[in-house]
Amino acid sequence: MSRVLGIIAEYNPLHNGHLYHIRESINESQAQFVVCIISGNFVQRGNTSIIDKWTKAKMALSNGVDLVIELPTVYSTSSAENFAEGAIKILDSLKVVDTISFGMEAKDISTLNNIANVLYQEPREYVTMLNHELSKGLSFPKARENALMVYLNDIKRYANILTGANNILGIEYLKALKKLKSPLTPIGIRRQKVLYHDEMIVDDFASATAIRKMIASRQFDDIMKVIPRSSYILLAQELRKGHYVLDLSKFQKEILYILRKMSIEEIKALPDVSEGLENAIKNAADSCNNIVDLVNMVKSKRYTQTRIQRILVYALLGIHEKMMETSKKIVPYTRILGYSPKGKVLISEIMAQNPKLNLVTSVKKFLDTNKNKFLKEMLQTDIYATNVYTLGYEKDSWANLDYTNKIVTMEDLKL
Repeated sequence: MSRVLGIIAEYNPLHNGHLYHIRESINESQAQFVVCIISGNFVQRGNTSIIDKWTKAKMALSNGVDLVIELPTVYSTSSAENFAEGAIKILDSLKVVDTISFGMEAKDISTLNNIANVLYQEPREYVTMLNHELSKGLSFPKARENALMVYLNDIKRYANILTGANNILGIEYLKALKKLKSPLTPIGIRRQKVLYHDEMIVDDFASATAIRKMIASRQFDDIMKVIPRSSYILLAQELRKGHYVLDLSKFQKEILYILRKMSIEEIKALPDVSEGLENAIKNAADSCNNIVDLVNMVKSKRYTQTRIQRILVYALLGIHEKMMETSKKIVPYTRILGYSPKGKVLISEIMAQNPKLNLVTSVKKFLDTNKNKFLKEMLQTDIYATNVYTLGYEKDSWANLDYTNKIVTMEDLKL
C-alpha cells in the first residue's frame, strides 16, 4: 500500500512558505502521493480568495501536490472547528490517506494535542471556567483561551498558543481526528520566519496576508521573491485578465442590499448570529454605505471582526443555519479540482478502497444522479459561490464555470 499524505490549505496564493511545508511534509511522512483539500472561492476568515479555485489547483499541482479536492463552501467559510472537521472528514473518507500535515507556530505538536484533548473531552471543570469567562462578555475565542490557561495551569508552555492562526487550526484538526476516531497520523511543521499576520518580507518568505497587500499595490518585484515561479506566472496571468478579487469589499453593495432586504428573522437565521446580534447587523446595514463601517459598528469585545465578516459572507451566499448544522452531521462529497498523472492513479486506488464514495468529477452528472438532497444543496452552494465570485472580476464575469471548467491536469500547466 502506498504512503499518502494529506494537506489542508487555502493557498491564497501559494507562496514559498507553503512550498516549504509541502516539501518538509513529504520528507517527514515519506509519502509517495500528496492529496490537498483546498478552500474554493471564499475562505475561512470571512473573505474572498484572491484568485479562483482552479488557478489555486494549478499552483498546487505545479508544486508537488498530486490530487486537489475542493472543500465545499459551507465548510470553507465556516468557523475553524467546522472548517477543520469538514476537511478531515473528506481525507478520512478516501480510505487511503495515512498522514495529515499542517503548519503551526508552536515548537511541538504535543502542546497542541494537549489543548485538543481538553476541547474534545470538555471536562466539567474546564466548561465551568469557560462559562465564567463568557459571562464577562468576552468573545468565544478569548474566553476559551482564558479558560484553557487556567485549566492547564502552565502559562509558560501555553501562553500565546491560541493567538497563532495555524495553531488554532492545528488544534481543530487534532480535535476532529479524535472525534472521528480517524487513523490518520498528524504531523506539525513549524512555520518559518514570518507569521500569519506579518506584513514584512524575511529572506524569501512573506505571509499570504502580506502578499495580498503587495498584489493590491502592484509590488511585482517583491511578489516574485516570495512565491514559487509557477505561482507567479499563474498569478500574473489572472491579474492581466482581470480575473481576481482583492477582498470582500468588492461585494459590499450587494451585501448591504441583501441585508437591507432581509428581515430581522432572516438575519437571525444566518449561522453565527445569536443574542440579538441580528438587530445590530440590521441597524448597521440600514445606516452604512460600506462594509468596513458596518463591521466597525457591529464588532465588539464579544463579536470579533472575523465572525462578523463570516456572517456577511453567509448573507451574500445564502448560507443559513440549518445548512450549517446539517454540514456537521454528514460526510461531504469529494469534488476533484485537479490531478497529476500520479493523482490519476491514486483516484483509482481511492475508488477501489471506497467504491461508495460520493466522487464529483462532473457537477451536472452528480446533481442529476445523486439522491442525497443535502449534498446536492451543498454543491449548488459551491456553484452559486462561483457565480457570485466572478462578479468581482474586472471583466469576463461569466456564470456557471463549475459546469464549463474542466478538471485541471498537468497538460494545463504549460508554464
